[in-house]
Amino acid sequence: MHSSHSPSTFLVKHHTLFDSLPPGPVLDLACGYGRNALFLARKGIPVWCADRNPEALAAIAAVAEVERLPIVCWQLDLEQPGSLPLAGRQFAAIVVCNYLHRPLMPALKASLLPQGVIFYETFLSQQAQIGKPSNPDFLLQPGELKQHFASLQPLHYVEGEHRQPHRYSAQLIARK
Repeated sequence: MHSSHSPSTFLVKHHTLFDSLPPGPVLDLACGYGRNALFLARKGIPVWCADRNPEALAAIAAVAEVERLPIVCWQLDLEQPGSLPLAGRQFAAIVVCNYLHRPLMPALKASLLPQGVIFYETFLSQQAQIGKPSNPDFLLQPGELKQHFASLQPLHYVEGEHRQPHRYSAQLIARK
């Protein structure tokens, strides 16, 4: 398994919100090696892991098989021009950590079931001052994440400097 296997502290802190979701799977979008998906699946929550990296998905699938976890691995390129990767699929919750592709924002909202919840944490523009990522395409401007999900009911929103690990990020939880 990949070295970064601890789930997001943001997700762990707010995991009790998964108790009040509508019936349906959770999508871990751009899941990497599945640190968040495995955390949720070990709590009995059905999870779809979506990523373009077949090696990472194979590693998740191997763990899921051994531990008999409710995980579906879904290989897709979220950034392929003209694609609609989430079209028609519905999820009780969507988890996105350390990933930003602005054209997906409307699809994320549309893919949430009624009363579904989005958990989103990614880097702010200030992150470039202390390390990677530094490409502005992958960095949020202050207030931007909140604006993308303004039509949803906010449950949690924080932006700024965080520790363990040290980073500048925005954290949003919102209900449809």
